[in-house]
Amino acid sequence: MARLADYFVLVGYDPGKRGSGDGQGQILQRFPEKDWEDNPFPQGIELFCQPSGWQLFTERNPPTFFVAVLTDINSERHYCACFTFWEAVESAQPQSHPRNGEGAEEEEEPSSPVQPAQLFAPKSLVLVSRLDHAEVFRNSLGLIYTIYVDGLSVSLENVIGNLLTCTIPITGGAQLDADDEAARTISLGAGDRQVIQTPINDSLPVSSCSVALLFRQLGITNVLYLFCAALTEHKILFLSSSYQRLTDACRALLALMFPLKYSFTYVPILPAQLLEVLSTPTPFIIGVHSIFQSETQELLDVVIADLDGGTVNVPECVHISLLPEPLLQQTREALSMVLDPELEVADLAFPPSTISASSLKMQDKEIRAVFLRLFAQLLQGYRWCLHIIRIHPEPVIRFHKAAFLGQRGLTEDDFLTKVLEGMAFAGFVTERGAPYRSIDLFDELVAYEVKRMRAEEGNKQKILRHIKELAEKLYKNENPYPAVTMHKVQKPTEGCHLRLHQKPFPRLDEGTVQWIIDQATAKLQTAPPAVKAEKKCMVPSGPPIAAIMERNGNALANSARRLEVVRNCISYVFENKMLEAKKLFPAVLRAMKGRAARHCLTQELNLHVQQNRAVLDHQQFDFIIRMMNCCLQDCTAMDEHGIAAALLPLVTAFCRKLSPGITQFAYSCVQEHVVWTNIQFWEAMFYCDVQNHIRALYLDNNEENHVDEESTEGPQEAKSALEIASEQLRLWPTMSREKQQELIQKEESTVFSQAIHYANRMSYLLLPLDTSKNRLLRSSGLGDVESVSNSFVTNSIAGSVAESYDTESGFEDAESSDVANYVVRFINRFVDKVCTESGVTNEHLKGLHVMIPDIVQMHIETLDAVHRESKRLPPIQKPKLLRPNLLVGEECVMEGLRVCLMPDGREEAAGGNIGGPPLLPAEGAIFLTTYRIIFKGTPTDPLVGEQVVIRSFPIASLTKEKKFNIEAPMDQFIQEGLQLRSCTFQLLKIAFDEEVASDSAEVFRKHLHKLRYPQHVRGTFAFTVGQSPKQAMQPKAKEKNPSLRTLSKNLVKNAKKTIGRQYVTRKKYTPPTWEQRSSQHFPEDNEDEISVSEEMDRSTLTPTTTIRPSDKMTINHLVERACCRDYQRMGLGTLSSSLTRSKNEPFRISTVNRMYAICRSYPGLLIVPQSIQDNTIQRISRCYRQNRFPVVCWRNSRTKAVLLRSGGLHGKGVVGLFKSQNAPTAGPSQTDSTSLEQEKYLQAVINSMPHYADAGGRNTLSGFTSAHMSSSGKWGSIRASGRMSSYALNMEIGSRLAGKDLLGAQHNGTPSEASFLRQHRASLYIIGDKSQLKGVKPDPLQHWEVVPIEVFDVRQVKASFKKLMKACVPGCHSPDTSVTYLRSLEESEWLSQIHKILQISVLVVELLDTGSSVLVSLEDGWDITTQVVSLVQLLSDPYYRTLEGFRLLVEKEWLSFGHRFSHRGAQTLAGQSSGFAPIFLQFLDCVHQIHLQFPMEFEFSQYYLKFLSYHYISNRFRTFLLDSDYERIELGLLYEEKGERKSQQVYKSIWDYIDRLNKKAPIFFNYMYAPEDGEVLRPYSNISNLKVWDYYTEETLSEGPSYDWELTQGQPEHMEEADRQDTSAPQTKRKIIWPCYDNRSRVEPDAISKLLEELHNLEMELGQIPERWKDTWDKVKASQRTEARQEGSRTPSSLLMSSGLSHHRRSLGVYLQESGVGSTLNLSLDSDTSSTSTPSSGKQGGRKSTSTLYSQFQMSESENRSYEGSLYKKGAFMKPWKSRWFVLDKTKHQLRYYDSRMDTECKGVIDLADVESITPGTPTMGAPKTVDEKAFFDLKTTKRVYNFCAQDVQLAQQWIDRIQSCLSDA
Repeated sequence: MARLADYFVLVGYDPGKRGSGDGQGQILQRFPEKDWEDNPFPQGIELFCQPSGWQLFTERNPPTFFVAVLTDINSERHYCACFTFWEAVESAQPQSHPRNGEGAEEEEEPSSPVQPAQLFAPKSLVLVSRLDHAEVFRNSLGLIYTIYVDGLSVSLENVIGNLLTCTIPITGGAQLDADDEAARTISLGAGDRQVIQTPINDSLPVSSCSVALLFRQLGITNVLYLFCAALTEHKILFLSSSYQRLTDACRALLALMFPLKYSFTYVPILPAQLLEVLSTPTPFIIGVHSIFQSETQELLDVVIADLDGGTVNVPECVHISLLPEPLLQQTREALSMVLDPELEVADLAFPPSTISASSLKMQDKEIRAVFLRLFAQLLQGYRWCLHIIRIHPEPVIRFHKAAFLGQRGLTEDDFLTKVLEGMAFAGFVTERGAPYRSIDLFDELVAYEVKRMRAEEGNKQKILRHIKELAEKLYKNENPYPAVTMHKVQKPTEGCHLRLHQKPFPRLDEGTVQWIIDQATAKLQTAPPAVKAEKKCMVPSGPPIAAIMERNGNALANSARRLEVVRNCISYVFENKMLEAKKLFPAVLRAMKGRAARHCLTQELNLHVQQNRAVLDHQQFDFIIRMMNCCLQDCTAMDEHGIAAALLPLVTAFCRKLSPGITQFAYSCVQEHVVWTNIQFWEAMFYCDVQNHIRALYLDNNEENHVDEESTEGPQEAKSALEIASEQLRLWPTMSREKQQELIQKEESTVFSQAIHYANRMSYLLLPLDTSKNRLLRSSGLGDVESVSNSFVTNSIAGSVAESYDTESGFEDAESSDVANYVVRFINRFVDKVCTESGVTNEHLKGLHVMIPDIVQMHIETLDAVHRESKRLPPIQKPKLLRPNLLVGEECVMEGLRVCLMPDGREEAAGGNIGGPPLLPAEGAIFLTTYRIIFKGTPTDPLVGEQVVIRSFPIASLTKEKKFNIEAPMDQFIQEGLQLRSCTFQLLKIAFDEEVASDSAEVFRKHLHKLRYPQHVRGTFAFTVGQSPKQAMQPKAKEKNPSLRTLSKNLVKNAKKTIGRQYVTRKKYTPPTWEQRSSQHFPEDNEDEISVSEEMDRSTLTPTTTIRPSDKMTINHLVERACCRDYQRMGLGTLSSSLTRSKNEPFRISTVNRMYAICRSYPGLLIVPQSIQDNTIQRISRCYRQNRFPVVCWRNSRTKAVLLRSGGLHGKGVVGLFKSQNAPTAGPSQTDSTSLEQEKYLQAVINSMPHYADAGGRNTLSGFTSAHMSSSGKWGSIRASGRMSSYALNMEIGSRLAGKDLLGAQHNGTPSEASFLRQHRASLYIIGDKSQLKGVKPDPLQHWEVVPIEVFDVRQVKASFKKLMKACVPGCHSPDTSVTYLRSLEESEWLSQIHKILQISVLVVELLDTGSSVLVSLEDGWDITTQVVSLVQLLSDPYYRTLEGFRLLVEKEWLSFGHRFSHRGAQTLAGQSSGFAPIFLQFLDCVHQIHLQFPMEFEFSQYYLKFLSYHYISNRFRTFLLDSDYERIELGLLYEEKGERKSQQVYKSIWDYIDRLNKKAPIFFNYMYAPEDGEVLRPYSNISNLKVWDYYTEETLSEGPSYDWELTQGQPEHMEEADRQDTSAPQTKRKIIWPCYDNRSRVEPDAISKLLEELHNLEMELGQIPERWKDTWDKVKASQRTEARQEGSRTPSSLLMSSGLSHHRRSLGVYLQESGVGSTLNLSLDSDTSSTSTPSSGKQGGRKSTSTLYSQFQMSESENRSYEGSLYKKGAFMKPWKSRWFVLDKTKHQLRYYDSRMDTECKGVIDLADVESITPGTPTMGAPKTVDEKAFFDLKTTKRVYNFCAQDVQLAQQWIDRIQSCLSDA
């Protein structure tokens, strides 16, 4: 029973304090006057009676009522019900006597009408109670007011006395026995009667309608915001102009939070004087009257809810975490179902009429039911995460937050995490954690209804039903008695407060009231105490979380398989099957990402621990440690899945013997995880263990007592700790005092022993193996443990105790003290915290603090020994180093250094985009030989451990070396690494093993550098091969810049020696650098003219005399050179004596440069116009850079146009060349004469062209008709088109190429200047660099024309190539996803450079093809010029597309014409600074692009191009060394004696090597080769048509690059034999081919290679000498052709040789073209006559229309004609006979007919499936007369009969047979 009201107070206005602005209130009377012992009188009631301040009013207001809530110091809430009315104030003069006599009132009465401004003061009747029965208080105070106002004859003292002595039961019950009834009905003795509805269960809050009202005022979303803000401890302020509403809103918010209780500041009505409370830092829920709204504006972190306006304002700086989805959505939906039931049916056509929301009171309960459900779902399974640490004397319970979040899968969720950390939840655990107590609705819901709620998810009807059931229970709880009719309370009459002569409230007689109170108390004391029996019981736990969660748990579908793998691997480890374990290991590590696998690991390992100890050998130990580390690395510091907790006992169990008496435990190897430094983790672990021990303690007790019962009860082990605790708590009161003491002691010592145990454990995991390293400083969390702790107990005691002991811990060890101190302090904090919480006695605690430093010190000592021994361990056996195969003559410079090859940015080998086990990283060794850097090893991933990984590249191709450091994950060993990048598109990213000393890594780098950049070309592999590497001679240093004279003398001497014998002596002098050479102009009239022998006269230089016999040898050698053979092939001149040479040859071969005097970088023999004398040449050469004057290098056999090449012009040459002739000059200066000679030279070239003799020397082009000029559309700009047409070629083109229109062309494409309207064409085009030809005006009088173009220089090529390498072979994975392969490829601009080269080349091809000669004169004439000139010849002349021709082309244009291979390839020390410039590679890439577009035009394969790309920089052959023929002669390379080649195996020339290989195997041959005669190729050059060459991206890890053919041969056989030995397994034919590992062309050869190989093998078996593959192939091809002729049919029998099919010429497939109107520039697919003025070599005439192009590729045409011929067919009924072309198609099973043989449109089809029979027929009317009647036959189908007639009987018979066979086949 409890008092209904504790105090009755009368509060009035205090007139004495009026002066200070606002008035104040004073307590006039209070009853009882002494405080109750159990309940002191609350302070400050007068403030709360008038929250907005005491003021006087000018009129009487009606009485008001509200309930304020005060909280006292013990955080008890007092409900103050204030009933306020107004009384008149005597305002005449301040009365001296007190205003309590009635006489005073009467005196003033007469004067009151006179004073108009009468004031009224408020007066309040206040009831103070600890119960919240607002309605009862309202009624009771209303009754007192009524008695006073209406003057009822009832003593106020009595009523108040009764009110204060009224006692009511705290909790009601539904049982209505009489005395209970009496207790519940109260009467205050004024003829009134009230029934008090006491709630059945007082733990549930009472809300009447307040919750429903709150939702009405603010709406669903706003209230949810407030709800979440209150739970996550934000400050909340309500504003309203009604006090009662403020109280209601606050009460509603608290009711929603049930079962959590709000424990911060709670003031539903805050008085004005206390407004500064709002700036408190702690959370609160406060209500304030709206008139103070302005004062709340500056609150920055307060959520303000305006009840009157219905808004909630969340400031910017406040982030409210909302409920986790899906709960938020479900709650919203449920709330809208309750609050707005019409919503569901709002769209129905016939909404039900009855739908309406429940009454307000019921709605209130339904809303609360929604929130109750929400909490049940949020906290489901919480009891499984409670740790009971002590049972007696008081239960101590802790909640394992991390485990709860982990099991619920909500670790990331902000809201729940905050709630669990909050005070409200701490209170919840304290209050509801107890295992034995009375239970309420929430306990039942969370234990029994969770499954139901989960099942009903998504079913609105069921959810609503559940909500209604819960609401019903809540309503019943609040209103247990339906006795509302018994109410009877008097109310005052209407408007009574306005009476004028209202007496003031009388002073009450304290004596009377006190007497009534005393009477009642006395009676109570005598009465027997009413003991309300609490129904205590064991709190149900509900299903464990796991059981609830499994439906939406993220268990992976294949997790069972993964767990199986984990189990197998562990059992293999313990059975010592290490190889098996190693194979499974990577899979296990991958599986460890999943939670299930980690749990599985801990369980499995547990099985292998006996008596807390498991001794392993080193390998096992290593495996177990790696698994544990992998397991722990994904754990957060919270350890929410309990993995670290499960491993904790294991890390102290697994160990290995290091030496006698020294054991290393697993914990020393798994310390690097953040979880061990998290004090919360240790607390949770500690409590968990304590709980288990305490459970065991009581279980043992039980077993002693209940041995006999056990059989009946069944196993008791299943009892959880909470159940045992609840049982113990039930028995506690019945135990004897001694027994109780004994249990308390036992529990306390259990906790204490665990604390010691944990002090040890923590020191194990916190002290590093090497205690000298200060690891703990780095690790997180140790520095600021205070801030981390989540305890509810303050840390102050703990801190102080720890400090005091720490100072006197008796050891000071210099090096380890810092680590030790940290650990000691950490453990001290922990021990303090847990011991204080779990009630360990102070003596024990002190003892612990003394012990801890000793524990730590002891452990440090054992660790030192372990550390020492573990260092002595033999390293784990590493895989044997595999030796690489070497070439003949290749020798090792450094033995293998053990390294690990790290994966780079390419994903294939790391198992990236293809999946599969990663080949990298691989362990092995790096070898340095005289030729290559080789890595050879095996992948670390054991699934591919048998494979061998090889990556290598020639040292000469190394472009970049950089160091890097890798931190090895396991043992903190920083590994040094090297990243070596090669321009053969290989990357070696190696990390040296710890056994490799850093100085040997340094030696490796030095050697590498020495080999990469030899002092001189002689030091390269091509020269040193076969010698031992030590003997590489250092060339002697010579004088730096020899004078010109000595230079020339030396040159002559050398030349003499060269004549007649092989030049083998060492190098005699250092040639001057290129920079010097370029500036040497040989003086014209110098007597030191360089001639073959000094006594010859200078006329030797002119070819008029016969060549002297002493020159013959040199010349013979020169003639053998490629150039000469080629010149003769083209008929550009023969080298017979000049007397017999026919004078009418336009060109001659000049020997002017045979001593390399005029131009060092040109070959000895050059083609020049017949009419030019040699001494002129020498003068002309000075106008050109590097003296590279224009020479002819190719002539078009048909148009006789020639292609010339030269260096760019020197400045003065340019001016002279284009200066107008009649400009006045001051005498014939030397420059001028040179210019004239130069002009003469060009004119001579022009004169050599046969059709120059045309009108006025102009070359009018026959094909250039006016129709072309007038056609509409644009002039073709090369930029826009891949192919030039012939008539857009004039200055315009060049300017377009250059990117700007130098001459403004009008829109219709006709150039604006008259000089360009001519319909003829210049005879010679000079393609020059735009920057050199600035300001050049076209001169209509000359016969040549300059095409200025912009080209890129070598610098740009280098930069572009670097980017290309980075794109194709990235050094590491780029974290930035935007940097994709294609993006970086585009940024490298490599393809746009190739586009540019191809574009220029195609332009030149067009010009030559239309009969104009072209001089390419760009840069120094040896980079781009060479690229363009070679490509032009390749495109124009099919000879160069053969193996022999391509070799000739490269030898002539690249080697003889002095492309600087050594310089561009940075092959020697001198070139190191300039870096690598892949000019030749760029050319090969262009060839590759053309090859792709015309696969049938090349005799060589793509592999041939790759082979050249690799070896031109590999330095394996001497072919591509040095910069010119001149240098090669100096070294004696050019003319090797015939005998030498056979003696040595080593091939010095790449061409010999290719020839030899080509004879053996068809690797360089292209089977598609089927050239057309004289075909000129015009490739598309648009970037969209260019492909990235796979040479840049592919790699073969099984054998390294496949270009050193000897190394890669003969490997597959071994592998197959190895496979065959293992015959136990069933043999399978399946081969797995890995794109980045296997050499695809060899593992899976193409069909023809395979057939040739098989043929070879068969011949070998038969003992014949196998035929060369080429002969076989040629035979097959020849027989093929004859077959095709005999067959005579349209189908060629082999696609490969069918050059007849024109659409196979280009691999780009169908290319459609619009009809000719829109574009004049026809990009032709084959070179068609329609668009070029040359007679086309293509087969078609004009262009077909689009539709025919399509039909050309339709299946119905050529491919499926089984039999065809002409037949007469009788039309349908009454139609005549007609001749048709019939095609029988077996494939489609039909007979088609066409109008004629050539027709492509089919006229009709007879489906053979419908044919019933075929019979001989008879002639009918209108049949052809001349035909034998036996030639008729009929075809009967299901639809009709067809009548046919053939030319003769045999044909008819053939048709019948064919059709029959078709039918029978079907």
